[in-house]
Amino acid sequence: MSTEQEQGASPTVVSAPGKVLIAGGYLVLDQKYSGVVVSTSSRFYTAIRSGSEKGIRVRSPQFENASWEYDVSVNGGEEEEGDVRVSQRDGAQTNRFVYVALQQTLRLACEITGAAHLDSALARGLDVTIVGANDFYSQRAKLAELGLEPRIASLAQIPPFAYTGVSLKDVHKTGLGSSAALITSLVGALLLHLTAIPSTALDASDTAGSGGRALTHAAAQLAHCLAQGKVGSGFDVAAASFGSQIYTRFSPRVLAPLMSDDAGGAKKPSLRTALAPANADWDHTVAPFQLPPATRLMLADVDAGSDTPSLVGRVLKWRQSACAEATALWDALAASNDALAKALLRLSELHAQDAQTYTVAFARLAQLPAAQWSSITPRDVVTDMLIDAHRLAEDVRAKMREMGARAGVPIEPPEQTALLDACVAQAGVLGGGVPGAGGYDAVWVLVLDPGASSNAANITEETPLRRVENVWAGWSALDVSPLSATESFARGLRRERVQDVPGLEEALNV
Repeated sequence: MSTEQEQGASPTVVSAPGKVLIAGGYLVLDQKYSGVVVSTSSRFYTAIRSGSEKGIRVRSPQFENASWEYDVSVNGGEEEEGDVRVSQRDGAQTNRFVYVALQQTLRLACEITGAAHLDSALARGLDVTIVGANDFYSQRAKLAELGLEPRIASLAQIPPFAYTGVSLKDVHKTGLGSSAALITSLVGALLLHLTAIPSTALDASDTAGSGGRALTHAAAQLAHCLAQGKVGSGFDVAAASFGSQIYTRFSPRVLAPLMSDDAGGAKKPSLRTALAPANADWDHTVAPFQLPPATRLMLADVDAGSDTPSLVGRVLKWRQSACAEATALWDALAASNDALAKALLRLSELHAQDAQTYTVAFARLAQLPAAQWSSITPRDVVTDMLIDAHRLAEDVRAKMREMGARAGVPIEPPEQTALLDACVAQAGVLGGGVPGAGGYDAVWVLVLDPGASSNAANITEETPLRRVENVWAGWSALDVSPLSATESFARGLRRERVQDVPGLEEALNV
């Protein structure tokens, strides 16, 4: 039975979430340390249908001139793994991330299913559509166009997968990991559509651990590293694949043999072997993590901009030159990061043990600034843990600022410090920071949310969320615009049905 017959007329749709690194910036590059990564409710979606002619056509209807066309040749007989070549059509637009993901994923699928099967699956070509949630791109212009205030409720009035009106190279990104989410969703959708992984591998119900998700993760890591031209930490692809987690990176050696260019004539290593979950060189760790119940992660896009590779390069140069001093600071920062993660996880345990005490404590502390929490009497274990989590969040910020000062890098620049201090001073705010490598372009804030105000229509002036929104709306030193994303409780990669995703059918038919 053919791929298309098995799947009917419906496209194969796979989504992958964005990410926020709330602790572990810079340290996550070193396998000695870990990072706390939260996956977001904002996702990238890849939809694949069999086409009407040979070749692969990829488009992103959110951008001007965002379509890419490729020819594919599959060489090999019935019993052979074969060889796959993807080539850009003459005169077509270029997109390195899409091209590399196609080349590597089709090659992997060929090794798994055989050349004859892949050639048959591609006989009618593929039509691929990729869209990202609005949160991946700044919505300032759209809000202004609609005459709306920069509020979370206003964002809900923008149609899903809104047209940006600009080319992909000119869009203002918000730092949620768009390239990692895009590549991970594309790789997952291709492997599913071409039956290279089990049909249930990316379902939420796949608790048996088919290995398909882990294989997709490894393939996406390879494609992302090749597209970027270097082996990074991989936390963004890991979050896109597995969801929120405490992440420790893999050793770069696992991808080193695969990072060479296609040219040269040397036989390439088997992707099926190198990317297999059974390959012990995939030595990363993904430990479960979730923000505590009755909290909400708030994110904001700050229109100031930072060059993340430049920041990282300068910090790593400082670390190399001030070896002992840098190691001591990184060890201390790692201890604070780990303690913060444990405190947040402990809050979830306390909720499971005694939900009533937990709810009462959260309702009380949501009305007080964190600086006053320690004055409450009598105190319960939930209140004590919230006090500890707040202290640790502030300690992480202080150590990140210290690292920035020593390295001469604006990890938490004074403008961001003033904004975050104003947010943390609001009643019911546990903590905040600059995500990832820091800089000027984003902030995260964790607020107590005992009334579950994730529904924007239920936000009142008396909620911590609204208080932080008011700070952002009235902030004049920086242009601060909220994102609608919250934490995603899904396991990362997810197979979707078009009808279950608001606005997706319309986006696919543009």
